Amino acid sequence: MLNRIILYTIFCLFLFGVSCTAKKQGNSIFPSAYVNPFIGASTSVGAAGVYHGLGKTFPGATTPFGMVQVSPNTITGGDNSPGYSDEHRTIEGFAFTQMSGVGWYGDLGNFLVMPTTGAMKTIAGKEDGSIAGYRSAYNKATEVAQAGYYGVDLVDYRIKAEATAAPHSGMLKFTFPQDKSSRIQIDLARRVGGTSIEQYVTKVDEHSIKGWMKCTPEGGGWGNGEGKADYTVYFYAYFSKPLTNYGFWRADIPVNQSRKRDDVVSIPYLQKVENAEIIHGKDELQGKHLGFFSDFATRQDEVVTLQVGISFVDMDGAERNFRDEIKGKAFEQVREEAKQLWDRELDRMQVKGGTEEQKTIFYTALYHTMIDPRTFADLDGRYRGGDQEIHSNTTFTKRTIFSGWDVFRSQFPLQTIINPRLVSDQLNSLITLAEESGRAYFERWELLNAYSGCMIGNPALSVLADAYVKGIRDYDVEKAYAYAKNTSKLFGNDKLGYSGPPLSISNTLEYAYTDWCIAQVAKGLGKIEEAKVFEQKGQAYRNIFDTEKGWFRPRLEDGFLGTMACRRSCQGMVRYNGVECLPTRLVRTSRYTGDDSAYGGQRKGVGRSYGFF
Repeated sequence: MLNRIILYTIFCLFLFGVSCTAKKQGNSIFPSAYVNPFIGASTSVGAAGVYHGLGKTFPGATTPFGMVQVSPNTITGGDNSPGYSDEHRTIEGFAFTQMSGVGWYGDLGNFLVMPTTGAMKTIAGKEDGSIAGYRSAYNKATEVAQAGYYGVDLVDYRIKAEATAAPHSGMLKFTFPQDKSSRIQIDLARRVGGTSIEQYVTKVDEHSIKGWMKCTPEGGGWGNGEGKADYTVYFYAYFSKPLTNYGFWRADIPVNQSRKRDDVVSIPYLQKVENAEIIHGKDELQGKHLGFFSDFATRQDEVVTLQVGISFVDMDGAERNFRDEIKGKAFEQVREEAKQLWDRELDRMQVKGGTEEQKTIFYTALYHTMIDPRTFADLDGRYRGGDQEIHSNTTFTKRTIFSGWDVFRSQFPLQTIINPRLVSDQLNSLITLAEESGRAYFERWELLNAYSGCMIGNPALSVLADAYVKGIRDYDVEKAYAYAKNTSKLFGNDKLGYSGPPLSISNTLEYAYTDWCIAQVAKGLGKIEEAKVFEQKGQAYRNIFDTEKGWFRPRLEDGFLGTMACRRSCQGMVRYNGVECLPTRLVRTSRYTGDDSAYGGQRKGVGRSYGFF
């Protein structure tokens, strides 16, 4: 879905006549004013008519390519990667990390904060009311989303909630009613596609707490655990209201309890959370399912804020991010700084002509291209590497969430034009990941250091070639080239000269294209003979082209053109029960002498030649 949004952006470039400059708009309206974060903010399968739902973007506050996204969450389980869907009518809290525009169940949604009043509840509950909890209905008419800001009225508690963000930190502002039992509570176990498997929290002083939430595949997340996401979110949180009456809640989760996306919304699991132990008199706690809360009395319209620094490195990093970015700043100042960051980034492209609605479509699409790949390093340049060790680099910004297959055709070609530094950062990030992990090849869909293996092809090779030929080379080019060759060797058409089932056509074409991409880099590096090898490998698409049909067809590993079912049924016949069969074979030969011009003749440079019979 993100790919569609980006492609629409590029379409708009031609439709509206874009000037790629960094000058201010000729009128008084800054580009951020055209951003509507509600566009795409739905996961509804019914409205989309397909199982992956609609846009799956989030409406909350973030900054360009920022580490932090402070956004309302309406749902925890299912295929709901942003944690929010427009058709829902209750909010269960405001998380500080979110994914944007992705399928495969999603991840993040950590550090879920909810302002409440009245009796304490330890569970979010269900929107249909079958299980009561701390979630609240909200007034849709009061919901506001802008670049760097979100606001809404929580009906059940009569609280106005507002959110804004800085690159490594975020801020929530709550306007409370008069109540003796007002509260801010934080679900530390929460995760969009499951749960963090272990948490730690400690009271630092009368205004602050810090801690961490460990997320592994055992707790679901990306691909319900199949994406191999393994990360820890560290936090430092500052309450404007003193922590005088505070505590924890702890659910009793059995050792053998499964804790993935469907498990954590099941009735047995929810009952354990609903009956969580409330703990007072402690300043520190570690466990499998924890929460923290602070109770206080409020006057009518009293404002209470929560400022949070986030890090994927350690608690010290989270505290430094908080202190260096937002400590002592008023909510409106942080909001204005976020807006300025968006105006600066969005102003890389200016549109001429078009209606106000078209400008909204354009700038919102452009805005969505500037969420990922997000910053993964702290302000001081430290980051967790592919070996889970702490590394430091100040020559580039370490980035994460490279949804390669979705963006190599669209987002990255765009960024090479308007933001080449971002492309350089991403390539440096992929190179260091390949090196630090010991894998020595480029991942196609990276998430928080995870080699998820999601989707197909070798999209990083396309990004590398596009950058290289456009002169974007602020990275170790020789190392990048070596890892590119390793990637092709591990995932490619070498074994047969094409890829067999499953996905024979898709994989063959993808691998052929990215081998051609390697050839372009090899030429630039003066590696002429290697360039010839990869140019020949780039012709692998010819091996699945059916000249009789005039199009590509899957080829089995034994060389037969067609599907395995067709092979079994046809038994060499041309048609069987109305199904056309082409038992044409691609035969490996030591020497090819026939006329095969339609297929490109001999395949040199891949260790064998092919004939078609």
